[in-house]
Amino acid sequence: MSYMDGFVLAVPTANKQALIDHACQFDPIFLEYGATRVLECWGDDVPHGKQTDFYRAVAAKEDETVVFSWVEWPDKATRDQAMARMMEDPRMDPGNPANQVMPFDGARMIFGGFTPVLELNG
Repeated sequence: MSYMDGFVLAVPTANKQALIDHACQFDPIFLEYGATRVLECWGDDVPHGKQTDFYRAVAAKEDETVVFSWVEWPDKATRDQAMARMMEDPRMDPGNPANQVMPFDGARMIFGGFTPVLELNG
């Protein structure tokens, strides 16, 4: 089974196109290093919860939209090797002036790696 990296972030709603542009620059690098699929999903039907929700998870402000993204890898070994290589890749360095500035507050992004336990296909 594959391996997934998941990301949730709050993006200023006015920065939707900037997020898409940012993803167009950086997401191909995941594919270059072995990812099989990358999805960037703009919040459309994200309810506010009574105890917790996506908004609270990323401390989203009134003028921000929650974005849910994931990267699918063929396996964890490929992902681990790719992440190590990407940390050394100057194209992924936010301090590199040639790279786009993140159109969101990266300190409020949550992320993690996940092992699928069930997959259903229609």
